[in-house]
Amino acid sequence: MAAEGKSLKARAAELLSRREYTRQELVRRLAPFADSEDELNAALDELAAADWQSDDRFARQFASSKGAKFGSRRLAQEMRQRGVDSETIREALSGQDDLASAREQWRKKFGRLPADAAEKAKQYRFLAQRGFPADVIRQVLASGGDDDFYED
Repeated sequence: MAAEGKSLKARAAELLSRREYTRQELVRRLAPFADSEDELNAALDELAAADWQSDDRFARQFASSKGAKFGSRRLAQEMRQRGVDSETIREALSGQDDLASAREQWRKKFGRLPADAAEKAKQYRFLAQRGFPADVIRQVLASGGDDDFYED
């Protein structure tokens, strides 16, 4: 048990009661309270076995909550930074519709085709910073956000 106050498991449960965390995030948050790395890993293994903590569940929830605002490239990068493995990221983003999300973000911010090259570059940068792939950005800027433009 940790030297002062709450056990590692209690601290982790308190964190997980507010939102999902990856194992890596919990390691970072709980390490100052652990007497040893083995103690910390044992507590996290116990939480994962009881399904209190799941990187898979974190990735799905993260993709769902941020998927309308950001593209799959940015979501994947943020999940990698939080310690989610590539396969879990791929599965979590499998339902991500970058084209629809990019069109919606473009409509909210601009809503009209660029008048000149400078405006086009500004719109392109905006969507790129949101993590949308270049081919999706080109489709949005070519179609003016028109959903029916590329449908047969």
